[in-house]
Amino acid sequence: MKHGLISVLASLLVFGACSPAETAAPAPEQTGAIAGNADAIKVNAGDWPLHGRTYDESRHSPLDAINTETVADLGLAWYHDMDTRRGQEATPIVIDGVIYVTSAWSKVHAFDARTGDLLWQYDPEVPGEWAVRGCCDVVNRGVAYHDGKIFFGTFDGRLIALNATDGSPVWEIDTITDRDKFYSITGAPRVVKGRVLIGNGGGEFGVRGYVSAYDAQTGELDWRFYTVPGNPDAPFENPILEMAAETWTGEWWKLGGGGTVWDSMAYDAELDLLYIGVGNGSPWNPKFRSPEGGDNLFLSSIVALRPDTGEYVWHFQTTPGDQWDFTATQQMILADMEIEGAPRKVLMQAPKNGFFYVIDRETGAFISAKPFVPVTWADGVDQETGRPNIVPEAFYHNTGKPWEGTPGPMGAHNWHSMSFDPHTGLVYLPAQVLGFPYISDEAFEASELTVNLGVDLEAIGLPNNQAVRDTVRRSLGGHLLAWDPVAQKEVWRVEHGGPWNGGTLATAGGLVFQGDRNGDFSAYKSETGEKLWSQSVQTGVVAAPVTYELDGEQYVAILAGWGGIVPLLLGELSHNEDGPQVNRSRLLVYKLGGTETLPEPYDVSRARVPAPPSFGTPEEIDLGAGIYARYCSGCHGDTAVSGGVLPDLRWSYALGDEDTWMLITRDGGLKDVGMVGFGAELGDDDLNAVRAYVTHRAHESGVADLGE
Repeated sequence: MKHGLISVLASLLVFGACSPAETAAPAPEQTGAIAGNADAIKVNAGDWPLHGRTYDESRHSPLDAINTETVADLGLAWYHDMDTRRGQEATPIVIDGVIYVTSAWSKVHAFDARTGDLLWQYDPEVPGEWAVRGCCDVVNRGVAYHDGKIFFGTFDGRLIALNATDGSPVWEIDTITDRDKFYSITGAPRVVKGRVLIGNGGGEFGVRGYVSAYDAQTGELDWRFYTVPGNPDAPFENPILEMAAETWTGEWWKLGGGGTVWDSMAYDAELDLLYIGVGNGSPWNPKFRSPEGGDNLFLSSIVALRPDTGEYVWHFQTTPGDQWDFTATQQMILADMEIEGAPRKVLMQAPKNGFFYVIDRETGAFISAKPFVPVTWADGVDQETGRPNIVPEAFYHNTGKPWEGTPGPMGAHNWHSMSFDPHTGLVYLPAQVLGFPYISDEAFEASELTVNLGVDLEAIGLPNNQAVRDTVRRSLGGHLLAWDPVAQKEVWRVEHGGPWNGGTLATAGGLVFQGDRNGDFSAYKSETGEKLWSQSVQTGVVAAPVTYELDGEQYVAILAGWGGIVPLLLGELSHNEDGPQVNRSRLLVYKLGGTETLPEPYDVSRARVPAPPSFGTPEEIDLGAGIYARYCSGCHGDTAVSGGVLPDLRWSYALGDEDTWMLITRDGGLKDVGMVGFGAELGDDDLNAVRAYVTHRAHESGVADLGE
């Protein structure tokens, strides 16, 4: 049996399975109402009222008091430490002097944007055991605002409306169609024309994707658009699904199909079109999902809908017949630009598959696409249709041979927000390089309780060889990329030394702001990438910053907190040169002349207890290694080395006490804080084998006696 990095990279199966405790026209300016909103939400010009600031999702601000000349004087105005050490991915919303932001476990906070005083907080009390129903941490990407109400989705699938003044509940609804399925919500809702729009996650767990629209006043369901067809023997919910079903074969509906709308949406008020990004197939392997092939619409597609009715208008599929988890849920930016001498209304996206797409947002017609990172699964795209030219060896389900591709399922670009500056004409993109080996799992059997990948997780492991692992670590990359979408070429980049860096903000001050995995929050000159300012936030940053203005003073805000799937899953391979990055979840706000300072970094390590003597036969330890990789590595890290966010089990007090180990791992003694029990799936011998393996790793890695 093989174990290690690659089996862990493959084990999207267990993301969360051992969840522990804790030259373009500028966008319309917002001088009175949010552009294109028929309900005319009144906001101040300096607010950040929508997830992407405007409906075009450009994440560009016209504020320029903080600029290339003044940014050196930027200092911390205030900060607030959150009550959780899980990943922080939210974009703050700023309305009339109040910041609204979510944190892990779907909690909502309202702050005085000037002083940082906490005005109110709302905890939806997501059950801790729900953590196993999500692939990539108990994160949340933010709220939406409309007519005095704050809207947010919860990790366990609810959509809640709160009174923006005091945080009291207005209404709550369940968005999940089948609570026996592993649905979740991590994305931020959008409000368009009085409707709250929300999708869901669960693409690895055998679910069927959809996006729903709810009345913002009452919470009543207005319409729902399914992204993949259901059982053909039942009436299709939407006529377009009959067409989509022609691109599937076999009995896909029994496996769910996938296609979840778990993150990005955008809206064009002039065209009255809502754009949604659709996720991967379930299972990944089309040999089981759609055995006779087919494009499998609308997987890995951008779909345009009418926001009043959910009526289909057009689609563009970035990865036909996806079998690599190449979602098209990544951010979409709308812009007007001149291409080949003609004005075009475009939509831009850099999805997981590594190609940067520019398409016509009126019709969905392909304009251009080029790789923005190394791409090995395709040798380009058809210049007429945009359809990728997939290399034969990438069809691992047909060849029966292992195939290592770049990008892998974590993507060349994931959910981390990019931004577009209409003055430079550049998109600022958090890009990354993460390969992955795919092997068809010939013994695949669908399960209602675990993920459905159809990829052989055991066969693709690397040995626990430090030299090999060091080589793999050096191959991982991440950088801030300035991309010209018209010329389809890189203009500049800033290397960050690894993947999983924060989203970006572009401003009229000639700046691009980004936090990174190393714990630095920095400002770069938007034309050249020159770093002009930087401060440590004492933790990795994955979320995107925003900027706002109050009383003529400009502020920049960022939610910091290391987390998400890369630090949870990659373990040691997600460490920086100085070791693991730790999570210190906090909201930080900066202004010119700010003088606040952060306290000295506090010790966030759990109690470290010396490991007991090694025990178990080599066979038992090997068994435990396989079970650990499948059930535990998605949270506690590759080869039992934590990525710094969640407990490193090599120092667990339970290693030396079998009864305590069983209470936690078998019986779910810590389920309320996210660590569920696995007694229904694993026997005592299996769980003891895991204990033997973790103990062995404590001694093997030289930390057995480093107790504190």
